[in-house]
Amino acid sequence: MQFIMEQERTNTLKEYLVKLVRRNLRFSSFTALDSVSFSVNRGESVALIGKNGSGKSTMLKIIAGVMDATAGTVRVGGSIAPLIELGAGFDPDLTGRENVFLNGALLGHRHAYMQQNYDSIVEYAELEQFIDVPVRSYSSGMIARLGFSIATHVQADILVVDEVLAVGDYNFQQKCYGTMERLLAQGKTLLFVSHDTEMVKKLCQRAIWLNHGHVMADGPATQVCDAYLDWMKGNEK
Repeated sequence: MQFIMEQERTNTLKEYLVKLVRRNLRFSSFTALDSVSFSVNRGESVALIGKNGSGKSTMLKIIAGVMDATAGTVRVGGSIAPLIELGAGFDPDLTGRENVFLNGALLGHRHAYMQQNYDSIVEYAELEQFIDVPVRSYSSGMIARLGFSIATHVQADILVVDEVLAVGDYNFQQKCYGTMERLLAQGKTLLFVSHDTEMVKKLCQRAIWLNHGHVMADGPATQVCDAYLDWMKGNEK
């Protein structure tokens, strides 16, 4: 995955177009992922670990279809419930109730199905008092709770979770982790990004360590996490 970045700042569209026509714009490229290749089996729980900027979230977005890779191929066999960014797919001007149905539609579910699961979604998110308030008034934790609740109540084969649960309180985090363990027991597939290596070891069978867009290690979660932590300690000196 390669990003093209403008080196000169332009303040208006007119200024940008003038510089573009005159060929005065300079660009640089940034490779976020380079020759990354792996496969995940049905029912497997896999974590992507690494420092900030290593390409973990970019990889999840490509898998979830949010981004198209510059080169290469992604094949996904099954439906995905993505929980990648806080409020992704939410309209801030709509209420929590309206966003439940909007988000469900974006995930491919009919209104009747979301209506059937609505009470359970709201109860799980613990937002009964605020469900008819516009989402723009929600805290980041409230948005995360509603997003996670929708993602785990819809029928999906693959749950894609980025480091969004860190904003929730401890009790809700534990409830979320319990839900993920239950879904794994049902044969669902989990792709999980987290800096919490202990939680990675607890939830995931396997870990893939990324560094500057390259795969450093791919194997059992405990072994890869320990190698990553040893490497981090060595680079702190």
